[in-house]
Amino acid sequence: MTSIKKERAILVGVTVNGNVWETEDHLQELALLADTAGAEVVETIQQERRRIDPAYFIGKGKAKILAQTAREKKANLFVFDDDLSPAQLRNLEKVTETKILDRSGLILDIFARRAQTKEARTQVELAQLNYLLPRLARQWTHLSRQVGGIGTRGPGETQLETDRRLIRQRISSLTKTLEKIKSQRLVRRQGRQDSYKAALVGYTNAGKSTLLNALTQSDVFVEDRLFATLDPTIRRLSIADFKELLLIDTVGFIRKLPHNLVASFMSTLEEATVADFLLHVIDVTHPHLKEHISVVDEVLKQLKIDKKPRLFVFNKIDKLEQKALIRGLEETYQPSVFVSACRGLFLGDLKRQIRKLAIESIVEIELGLPLNSAALVAKLHEFTDVMETDYADKRVTIRIRTNQKGLARINRLLGKEVPGEFKLAKVA
Repeated sequence: MTSIKKERAILVGVTVNGNVWETEDHLQELALLADTAGAEVVETIQQERRRIDPAYFIGKGKAKILAQTAREKKANLFVFDDDLSPAQLRNLEKVTETKILDRSGLILDIFARRAQTKEARTQVELAQLNYLLPRLARQWTHLSRQVGGIGTRGPGETQLETDRRLIRQRISSLTKTLEKIKSQRLVRRQGRQDSYKAALVGYTNAGKSTLLNALTQSDVFVEDRLFATLDPTIRRLSIADFKELLLIDTVGFIRKLPHNLVASFMSTLEEATVADFLLHVIDVTHPHLKEHISVVDEVLKQLKIDKKPRLFVFNKIDKLEQKALIRGLEETYQPSVFVSACRGLFLGDLKRQIRKLAIESIVEIELGLPLNSAALVAKLHEFTDVMETDYADKRVTIRIRTNQKGLARINRLLGKEVPGEFKLAKVA
């Protein structure tokens, strides 16, 4: 068996308006992304500029210096921390005579590696094709040259001899496939629409899958790398007072997440949109955790779920050296809980907070219905907790507990079948 030789990568970051520390942090994360993609980072280059060069991003002179550095380091790949335009990619490759990849291309490559299910593979391919389409005029006219390595997996290998028209046809086909998968997911989701659901969201590698395993005694794949899992995973959590509470693990977020990727993975991320509340998992040991929280906030806004009830779950508390930070985080982010998913510390506190949020999403209603409403009463038994039923004076009074989605369903049933009386009281 032939071993695949690692590509030797040089990372390039540009600082505009003097935010050097931020660029350094972004380059550290880019190094982790490159390692996850299978590259060996041999050099990191940082440049300060007043403005971005529209033709070469870093300027033609600096591009020539990069070419010399690549020869000295025997590098065969440059990875830029920012997205490059098709013209910038083409110009940089011409000057350096080296493969150029930007941050979006690198993330897409990692997703191509990690995709396991049909849905994930379809989503990644769609995102890659949307990314590649405007870049077809780089060093080849219509992807006619066979290349390999980072940035060319998935459709980068299977679509190399197609032209723009065929790629657009493929994009159209993949979009239709995703619509079908979305419909199938909707059918599956309807079967659990009346369960109480909490979605685990957070920056990549914050420990969401580890936490899911710890809470539900599951064996979801866990690895100390970025984007270890792509597909949403749903597990049942046993908790007092609830027949069924579901935890949904979602794909991790990251700064500068490619727009095409967010759009392609929307059907997956929809699992978070139907949750009753969010568990925002945060790596409490990360020096830039506040920026990570902001990145997640932005993605939640894109998904239009930033207003959902949220519990901040600060993970990896066992590795935190400065315990004094906890008090400040508790005051800033409420409600919050501090745990170690890996060591199982303070998971009881987390379960109590989850139970509290679940109870706050419950409503208790009392319906007065005619005696001939047996079919409606049977339906209510299917998707609500029937607490009490009383038959008297030619009427049936039924007291039930349900969540907001169940309440909306009851309203639809009452509107169609029974005008009846309707009384609502939220649980204290």
